[in-house]
Amino acid sequence: MSFNEQNILIVDDDPVVLKSLKDLLAIRGMDADTAIGGREAIVCLDQKDYDLVLLDLQMPYVNGHDVMQHIRENNIEAYVIIVSGETSFEAARDACSQGAYNFLRKPYATDELMITIKNALKEKSLEKQNRLMNDQLRESERLHRYLVNTSPDIIYILDPDGKFTFINERIESLLGYSYKELIGKHYSMLVHQNDSEVARYVFNERRVGDRASRNVEIRLKCKDDNTPRFFETRTLPIELSSMGIYKNEDNPKKRTYLGTYGVARDITERKMAEETINFQAYHDLLTNLPNRALLRDRLSLAITQAKRNEEMLAILFLDLDRFKNINDSLGHVVGDELLQQVSTRLKSCVREGDTLARFGGDEFTLLLPNIAKGQEDVTKIAEKINHVLRDPFVIDGNELYVSASIGISIYPRDGANMDTLIKHADIAMYHIKDKGKNGYQFYSKDMTTPYFKNLSLDSGIRKALDNDEFHLMYQPQINIRTGEIVGVEALLRWDHPEHGPITPAEFISFAEETGMIVDIGKWVLRNACGELKRWRDAGLPEIRMSINMSARQLAEKSIVKDISSILKDYNIPGHCLEIEITENTIMSEMDTVIYKLKELSNRGIQVAIDDFGTGYSSLSYLHKLPIQTLKIDRAFMKELNMKNTGNSIINTIVAMAKGLNLNVIAEGVETQQQLDYLQEINCNEAQGFLFGKPLTADVITQILIQEPFAFTDSDSDRRGYPRTH
Repeated sequence: MSFNEQNILIVDDDPVVLKSLKDLLAIRGMDADTAIGGREAIVCLDQKDYDLVLLDLQMPYVNGHDVMQHIRENNIEAYVIIVSGETSFEAARDACSQGAYNFLRKPYATDELMITIKNALKEKSLEKQNRLMNDQLRESERLHRYLVNTSPDIIYILDPDGKFTFINERIESLLGYSYKELIGKHYSMLVHQNDSEVARYVFNERRVGDRASRNVEIRLKCKDDNTPRFFETRTLPIELSSMGIYKNEDNPKKRTYLGTYGVARDITERKMAEETINFQAYHDLLTNLPNRALLRDRLSLAITQAKRNEEMLAILFLDLDRFKNINDSLGHVVGDELLQQVSTRLKSCVREGDTLARFGGDEFTLLLPNIAKGQEDVTKIAEKINHVLRDPFVIDGNELYVSASIGISIYPRDGANMDTLIKHADIAMYHIKDKGKNGYQFYSKDMTTPYFKNLSLDSGIRKALDNDEFHLMYQPQINIRTGEIVGVEALLRWDHPEHGPITPAEFISFAEETGMIVDIGKWVLRNACGELKRWRDAGLPEIRMSINMSARQLAEKSIVKDISSILKDYNIPGHCLEIEITENTIMSEMDTVIYKLKELSNRGIQVAIDDFGTGYSSLSYLHKLPIQTLKIDRAFMKELNMKNTGNSIINTIVAMAKGLNLNVIAEGVETQQQLDYLQEINCNEAQGFLFGKPLTADVITQILIQEPFAFTDSDSDRRGYPRTH
């Protein structure tokens, strides 16, 4: 701060002296205010902040001592130089004791006065700068402490011995410890005993830069008291990042290790979300029983153990008799409640170590490992199952009766791998169905299912391709916000000339096993793209075509070339085609799949994960693959409609997709309640019976011609679609 920026006040009762001093300062570039007498000086001091006061002591009424007393009592931060004609030592002493910076006697030497003034102003400037720096430092420290203590993360510093020298207040709400009681304590008192080895290399990290620890998961122990916290468990999962702190860090020879700085983030919610996804990946939402994926995992392990120990195991395939009649007559809600009650009774029949799984629909599968007595042990359990199902099920005042047809296969007699064992148990189940239901049957080689009696899949599929027995249906995909059709999913149908309609569930798995799915896939792709070209040539709104693709198709070396060739033949841009693959397809051959999907993505073709949340649900592959869309499995929508138990998993998937910039499509939307919920959580798109069942290409054409349309069209036989028949 320069001298001319500082405020100076001259106080004297002699106007001549005032003018003389003011002119003297002005010549040297310093502007000053003047006050005649002590009273006017006090008024000036109360109205304006001064850095320096040149004060005479001998003034009538209010003298210089009175002015200094006023300055002192009101904490006015101004330097005072006494310029007085009083020459006594006592006057100088009293002035200095009252806080005067210096004392000059009149008459004064001009040079001495200016040197004294400049020194005072310089010290005052340094004092103000120092005070400003201290204020800024205190404010910075206050802000830093506020940020650290209000951080959602635990922030700590350890000394070289691993003892806390600092820890923020977040520790109290998360673990129940006061930050004061941890200072000087070793970090190990917080670490879960099973994670102590990992913590030893991470908690008191010495490395810096890229070599320092990043996002390492460990568990911390909560304080053993009754302190209320936001969770019930006694451990807290955290993600820890830490680095060493050094003195003279840039000089390796003089560098001294001072301790460790670390940040621990609470990942409880993420862990709960992952557990929810992982549970859903291997369990049925309706019954909470293991699903098909978990059954296959356990069956594979059980076969390996049985082979090693030369033991037997059994597979029981259960199908509920008359369930379809109950479901059709009383509705899906009653049917779902019945399935839940049936699963409860079935669980009472199994042994510890057995696996009861819901295979799908009204089908259940029971894995019985280590059956020492073979058929005798299995027979007891099968009879027990039939017995517990005899009593009526009471639902909404209705007494309902169901029984079970049970097919049984035994390892190694009826098969050496899980697919064969499941298939043979299924064949045995159909056999008991033919004999009148409500019983059990062991598989034997002379059994065949009604399907295999009437149709040879191998020759049937080849004839279907040659004779145009296949055709495509299209299910619209709707933009939830605008109500517009943004895409359609191509669905394969088979009209057999002798056996009538055959669902994909009856022949797709066989086609995949034999490799015929490759030819079927090419037929679907070519015909779907042909239809898309007709819509584009007609000038209809541009939509995307979604086509399912299996692992067997992706395994083909020429798959990328084949798809690109078909798009070129029909002059269709890549972004109009979307390939749907399942999570299991991704995980089967991860490296190969990633390479081929990236090749397709480079050509503009979009990739969607179908039935997301029902497979492996590994979060890591979402970052590796060129994915544009996640499709929420219809099972979650069904649970949402029933008891809202699917909310958390749907919320998690939508939030995850938004965070990764992915599109989200909800499948199986059947009710307005489901649609309202999807709109509320900002899901992008939906498809399902609420908008229409799979439609022919001609109906889709008419709908596209009549775009746009609204969800609330009261003259529709399906919400949002004009009546077409």
